[in-house]
Amino acid sequence: MELHLEAVTSTRKAVKGRILWVDDEIDLLLPHRLVLEQRGYEVDTSPNGDDALSQIRRHPYDLIILDQEMPGRTGTEMLREIRGLDSRVAVVMVTKSEAESTLREAIARRADEYIVKPTSPRQVASAVARLLEGPGLRHEQMARDFVRAFSELRARIDGARSWREWTDLYSDLVNWDLELSAADESGLLESLHTLSGDARREFTDFVVENYVRWVAEGPGQRPSLSVDVIPHFFLPLLAHGEPAVLIVVDCMRLDQWRALQPVIEEDFEVESDLYVSILPSATPYARNAIFGGIFPDELVKQRPGWPESYEESGLNSFEDELFGQQIARLTGGCVATHYEKVNTVSDGEGMLRRLPALLDEPRAIAIVFNFVDLLTHGRGESQLLFEMARDAEALRRLTVTWYEGSDLRSALKVMRARGARVLLTTDHGSVHCHRPATVFAKRDATASLRYKYGDDLRAESPETVFMVKDGTLIRLPGGGLKTNYLIAREDYFFVYPTKLREYQSRYRDSFLHGGISPDEMILPVALLKPRGEAR
Repeated sequence: MELHLEAVTSTRKAVKGRILWVDDEIDLLLPHRLVLEQRGYEVDTSPNGDDALSQIRRHPYDLIILDQEMPGRTGTEMLREIRGLDSRVAVVMVTKSEAESTLREAIARRADEYIVKPTSPRQVASAVARLLEGPGLRHEQMARDFVRAFSELRARIDGARSWREWTDLYSDLVNWDLELSAADESGLLESLHTLSGDARREFTDFVVENYVRWVAEGPGQRPSLSVDVIPHFFLPLLAHGEPAVLIVVDCMRLDQWRALQPVIEEDFEVESDLYVSILPSATPYARNAIFGGIFPDELVKQRPGWPESYEESGLNSFEDELFGQQIARLTGGCVATHYEKVNTVSDGEGMLRRLPALLDEPRAIAIVFNFVDLLTHGRGESQLLFEMARDAEALRRLTVTWYEGSDLRSALKVMRARGARVLLTTDHGSVHCHRPATVFAKRDATASLRYKYGDDLRAESPETVFMVKDGTLIRLPGGGLKTNYLIAREDYFFVYPTKLREYQSRYRDSFLHGGISPDEMILPVALLKPRGEAR
């Protein structure tokens, strides 16, 4: 597949923006107006604020140039009125004063540019061009950059042979998705999503070929897996003899983290890395592996009957014990631990009340936030949530909106004030599923839509699943002689042949997890250092 700029973006003509210049000495600015008109802008003028407001009500403008010092309404007073009429129009403030108070007021009222008199025609034209032509020029440059990057990304998908190459490649695909979505480049996004689908398929093949070897190897020989998160990333924070906090946001994709990161960076310096979830990439397996530092086959030895006999009491109901045991094992028992899980508003309120005292003493603190997971699951049950999180971009926006008013943000502000170091990560992501895969199973099979285990499981199309007859090969509980595992590949979800259409309709277009895809398995882990902390 080749990508050409002409095929994905329309040819943009020179901007012909409409400008209103408001100045009581407008006749003296004829040279400035002529330069703007020669560059293709239409320029209307007004000698005072009242006339200008009448013109704005009659005609839409792309940009307004406002003189600060005019008889009657000042420029900043005008700016408030203009924002009430049109919140999107670009505004350039022109003033004789370099006083900081004037500048701050203009910024507070959302002036887009600020020019101090005396002005030259070139200075004004440059400011206008930045505001009116800048977005179009940036979009054109982005399109050129993506066309150049497309072939490179295609080659990297075909040639990736190591886990680090795959994590770097997926990271770049996510960054392009964020950038093109922000620019509303739908044509380029369609091409990117085609690439991402190819990457998902090739990554799945890569995992199937290598996963048995990864779980048999020790740390350093394999990618950092769920069992390595605390030893590799969190343990160094405990060496300072100060409180350290591990935050796990359940079911957070890498693109959701990248959307949150700029908001978090207001309070913290962020150092990010990536790790790989174990299989199945689902909470009962991946999150227990994080807190216990052990694979599921080891967990079942400690908890006989897990996971079957724990389904009613909670498959992750003993994370606090796993966390304490792992920290004791890694530190020789010299570090106290504390664990919190935030599912509800009352959980969050209680956690925030306890947090200051917890940060007074050296200890390892773990906090799980379940909102993103609840949002992802709830999307499939609520038409309202489905409409609010229709696709990955909307899911990112909703995640950021949640974070801005969340107990997580409140907790991070407390940690920043106390100078606590924080490791923030997730247990698994989710993949936007579009394709059903029919499986045949007995009644004992698990109900999960991206992974199943039970007796004599099989898929109608073997290429849709990773089938494992002996679970111990991938460090899962072995089960009986006939027990096998099916793990969904790419963006497939499981349906049974009975009520086939009903289940296809219900679960198609859902965000699910538990299978093999970079969306579910390549995950962020970030060290947060309070801003202003001495290095």
